Amino acid sequence: MAKTVCVNGRKRPARAGQDAAGRQAARKRRRVDGGGRGPEEKPSRLTAALFGEDCEISHEQLYELLKYAALGKCHKAAQPSWCHIYHQSHLAGVVVIVLHEMSQLHFYKFYLQFKHLRKVFQHRFTLTPSANFLASLYGEGATPKAPNTAQGLAPTSSSCIPNSSALQCDPIIQKYGEKKRGLTSYTLTLEEQKKNFYPIKGSPGCKGYVHTECDQQRTDSSPLFGLDCEMCLTAKGNEVTRVSLVDAQGRCLLNELVKPESTVVNYRTRFSGITKKMLLPVKTRLSDIQTRLKKLLPHDAVLVGHSLNSDLQALEMIHPSVIDTSLLFARNEGRRFKLKFLAKAVLGKEIQCEQKLGHDPAEDARAALELAQFFIEQGPAKVAELNLEMLLTTEKQAEVSRNKVASQPQGCRVQKQPNEPPRPPKPCLLLSASFLDCLQVTGQKPLLLGRQELNPSGLWQSNLSTSNKQILQRALKDVPLSTFSIIQFSLGPEYITSHLLAALGEKVRSKLTDMLTIYAGPFEETFCLKSVKKEFGRCGPIQSLTLVTETHQPYVCIQYEVLEAAQLAVESLNGAEVAGSCIKVQRPVSAATLDCDALIKELELDVENEGVIYVAGLKPSVTEMDLQEEFSQLKDLETLFLPKDLQSGKHRNCCFLKFQKSQSAVDAQEVINGWTAKGSKLRTRNALASGHLWRWIWQMNHSSKKQGAPILHAQMEQLSDLEQDLKKKVKKLDHHIKKLYRSLQNNTLCVVLFPGVNSMLGSQAGLGLMGIKDDAGRSAC
Repeated sequence: MAKTVCVNGRKRPARAGQDAAGRQAARKRRRVDGGGRGPEEKPSRLTAALFGEDCEISHEQLYELLKYAALGKCHKAAQPSWCHIYHQSHLAGVVVIVLHEMSQLHFYKFYLQFKHLRKVFQHRFTLTPSANFLASLYGEGATPKAPNTAQGLAPTSSSCIPNSSALQCDPIIQKYGEKKRGLTSYTLTLEEQKKNFYPIKGSPGCKGYVHTECDQQRTDSSPLFGLDCEMCLTAKGNEVTRVSLVDAQGRCLLNELVKPESTVVNYRTRFSGITKKMLLPVKTRLSDIQTRLKKLLPHDAVLVGHSLNSDLQALEMIHPSVIDTSLLFARNEGRRFKLKFLAKAVLGKEIQCEQKLGHDPAEDARAALELAQFFIEQGPAKVAELNLEMLLTTEKQAEVSRNKVASQPQGCRVQKQPNEPPRPPKPCLLLSASFLDCLQVTGQKPLLLGRQELNPSGLWQSNLSTSNKQILQRALKDVPLSTFSIIQFSLGPEYITSHLLAALGEKVRSKLTDMLTIYAGPFEETFCLKSVKKEFGRCGPIQSLTLVTETHQPYVCIQYEVLEAAQLAVESLNGAEVAGSCIKVQRPVSAATLDCDALIKELELDVENEGVIYVAGLKPSVTEMDLQEEFSQLKDLETLFLPKDLQSGKHRNCCFLKFQKSQSAVDAQEVINGWTAKGSKLRTRNALASGHLWRWIWQMNHSSKKQGAPILHAQMEQLSDLEQDLKKKVKKLDHHIKKLYRSLQNNTLCVVLFPGVNSMLGSQAGLGLMGIKDDAGRSAC
């Protein structure tokens, strides 16, 4: 099929040679010439469901985003699983700004100073900290040599077996360690199931799903069952047309054809093996299969499958304990091995053969089960020694060679001489190679600027004499000429000592505690403390409530778990009559809280909180499904987040609602205030700390219980002396980023990263901000 380009809203055949590289070169020329977007260029957009518990992003997910943004589909880079880039091919470039040795702690300690960052980037996420962030981002390390044979998958030389240092970098070892574990160590956690779109009890999209009722606690001797389904495309979507279940011995317990409820649009015979003729006599329906599976599975069953989430979604069933072999055999960048490759490389079995019509679900279920059994019995170290990335590269290389030979005319094929030694395969880029290698292979030379740079030999070198101003000057000159740039700024080495970082953390935690704390009173001597707790509890989850007896009349000190609750109490209960007394509600007055009102106002106006409101007064028994039903009449409601205690896992008596439009959020507040939901009166206000910030505040609020060595008074004094200087440096740093951002071409993806700190002395979570620059100078969403 001929390629097309969009010109004035119409699709026309592309000119010869107008490939991805050509379009990229044209974009580069426009940047150099100072030209804007051409009429054929659509503005790129970025969407990400970074709300509530989905705000923590791993380095693999970040790598996945950057790789797709830089390379796109034309270089077989996958669309990121956690966000979506529309019109990636129209991106003018990718710029990553790394704030060396800075964490989420720095951003919120100097929140008012980071004025530009807060106003421009709407998408924010928590970034898991790394001991060496730059190495993990760039994929530092030598590329292993290719094996001596390209004829099959099995390595024939010791050079194919990774050494101990390479083994430590293997994603399987990084995920599971080297020691053998029982099967329960490899079942997906609830968080992993959510992240990989498994059907979960109580989730909004799982209404009407059937639970397998396998609720018994799992042990390492729990039985394994392999499951696989084949689907056809119907008017409803993907529907199950064949189901197979095998036990731990590989015996087939169920292998049934299923009649879809809706009309089949595409049988997908090439993959499913299903034809119209096969389904004509079938009477079995999905409900029959659900009943049979419930009967066949014991109460402690563990289901095994390859990308099992799609099978369970199609079956409309919920099962709490699963092993997913596509995630078990871990890879970098969020990529996954195909089942066919794993069966051949690990088990030595050929499945999904081209000679067969479609996949055999019983064969696939058995292969997934045996792969899980192999992993559990042999352990991660043995699996890592197989060097699956190398084997996959060798297989692809061999396939390319075979295709080249097959495509040559018979007379043009080079005949190998009888005594000629075997030719070594040409070196090829490993799929696990570094990001820099991936870019350079595609002809893109990345720009790396900062206090840590790569020299021509590819090794790290430090240049501490380089200032942020010098880095900015080089960036303003060189970034427009590069399609991928990483710019590293720093506060300077004098500010990154572990003791000062601990003191900084203590200051932030102390200020947060004051902002979450209110004093209410005075009350009568005989007042009822229970009624006070009930009234203030309607504003949000309370962490502690204590009686103050040092005063002439009793007061109550209340510490909340979320900022919105404390602010709502100040706004709605100050001057109100509670427990028979007209009371005053106020925050403690200290030097740290003098700018509290300014901070609250800035949080409320933060671009991240646009269209987000906080709702308090929910009953503890309320579920997410209840709330979805309760708030379904609200216009433009996009997402609902019901926070839970990170220790007990219980839901709090508040939630956050995100709307597509800011005005819809305003209208919703008017409707909800005083509304009775499930027998409780609701209160609402604008959000202050949604998403990643809510979780971070909770962790900071509970950090005092886990503190190790106490913070010395001398350290706090030393930090106080440096604090004014730090504020000036942060303000200047924010200005540098603003200047760099303004110089960027429209349609440029810009990602700002506070990488976090991870050392022997403790860790601090990182923070990411991202967006695609639009014509108005603000990130497009």
